Amino acid sequence: MGKNQFVVKHPNGWAVKGAGNEKATRVTSTQKEAINVGKTIAKNQGTELTIQGMDGKFRQKDSYGKDNYPPKG
Repeated sequence: MGKNQFVVKHPNGWAVKGAGNEKATRVTSTQKEAINVGKTIAKNQGTELTIQGMDGKFRQKDSYGKDNYPPKG
């Protein structure tokens, strides 16, 4: 299984980082670009994408893996 991905602020824009990685997988100039890159990686690996907002707080989390607790209905 792959690593969860994070979109975080970076001195050169926005970065996509795998959980526990020191180096960014990719650095982009816009948050939107970083989200698209992170989403693609998370979907391919079946993991989660967590997005940091401009204020430094994490604002969104999307899961692309197998859901152990799917909605009932």
